[in-house]
Amino acid sequence: MAKVVFVVTAANGWTLKDGTVHPTGYWAEELAEPHRLFRAAGWDVTVATPGAVPPTLDELSLGIAGGMPSKRKVMRQYLASIQPQLDSPIALDVVDEDDYDVVFYPGGHGPMEDLAVDETSGALLTRRLDSGRPLALLCHAPAAILAAKKSDGTNAFNGRRMTGLSNIEERLNPFAWKAKWFLEDAVKTAGVEYRKATLPLRPFVVVDGNLYSGQNPQSADALTERILADFEQ
Repeated sequence: MAKVVFVVTAANGWTLKDGTVHPTGYWAEELAEPHRLFRAAGWDVTVATPGAVPPTLDELSLGIAGGMPSKRKVMRQYLASIQPQLDSPIALDVVDEDDYDVVFYPGGHGPMEDLAVDETSGALLTRRLDSGRPLALLCHAPAAILAAKKSDGTNAFNGRRMTGLSNIEERLNPFAWKAKWFLEDAVKTAGVEYRKATLPLRPFVVVDGNLYSGQNPQSADALTERILADFEQ
């Protein structure tokens, strides 16, 4: 049986430049849809977080920002069905990425708070990228690459092609004007060859060797389906 580990943020807030903390966590669609698709394909799915802390759902992701009511209802029901697993994640520091066919990072603003500075996650990402085995990051999850450093101090993802939430998409959030930094700017500074769709909020996936990335929540299905299709070849 193929195996995937979801590395999920443990943060429940995002600290803004005025010192306030915006409640956040993982984005519903970015965890629920890939989890559902992997499981439907017969994969074993493991959830890991820093410190084995149960991840927090960003309630905004099941509000208007999460899409049509019927879609949000389905996602809420699916998340409820896997809640026992979400309540008991394994600790990120015990994950051996070699045990998994795919390492998958879903997003939400949470990774901007914790995974962006998590050395354990950064080391895992660096090893996985170097291994040539599939690694995927979705929406805000590429913030985690900021903690991925080579021995010379340069970013492990320098020169790689990726996407992630664009500046224009971030600015659609009413609290974005208080953000300390935007994802697109940060990954470019790290040396990533950033790509994005012509129009915001449209599915967009970039594949660079073993590195898979999706731009936004709308890319969750397309990213997962691309990974599954490539794995079957």
